[in-house]
Amino acid sequence: MIDKLLGAGGLLLIAAALLLSGGQLLESRQAAAASAQILQQMELSAPAERAPDSAAVAPDPAQEMPTEKVDGQNCIGVLEIPSLSLSLPVLSTWSDAGLRLAPCRYQGSASRGDLIIAAHNYRRHFGTLHRLCAGDAVFFTDAAGNRFAYAVSYTEQLAGTAVAEMAAGDWDLTLFTCTAGGKDRLAIRCKASC
Repeated sequence: MIDKLLGAGGLLLIAAALLLSGGQLLESRQAAAASAQILQQMELSAPAERAPDSAAVAPDPAQEMPTEKVDGQNCIGVLEIPSLSLSLPVLSTWSDAGLRLAPCRYQGSASRGDLIIAAHNYRRHFGTLHRLCAGDAVFFTDAAGNRFAYAVSYTEQLAGTAVAEMAAGDWDLTLFTCTAGGKDRLAIRCKASC
């Protein structure tokens, strides 16, 4: 009798694990589709290329980051990580609902050199950040068309409760996501490059 109960309990646990994994996979696919749709809309409405004789204007660090409204979401720009084949829109503020769609600005500004971007560890969001190596290129293009280039400098794992540590240090760009178990945070620290 006990063997039957243990067997049934084991089957229930396996079924629950499969349902949970299936739900996470579905949520990840929905997030990838939402990001792709937002990115496509941003590309369609991208600022026109500057004329060759027009002078480039440096973004003003005192100004709030420019935003673009796309599919009801305020976006600050596009994050590109060539070594991971990622190109993702970045929403202007983070929220649980926003993180289900795309990476979000946690705080900071690209023009001030203190931008922090958070995303879930979905496969097509930040799920492959752990593959980045020192020197890998990262680019952020803001909604006004200003392009910022970075190089990965440092990778660290922080406790999920280490809020102050996430913003600590002199990093021009930080990308972070949950680790596989969700307990800790993986932070990728980047410095501006030419």
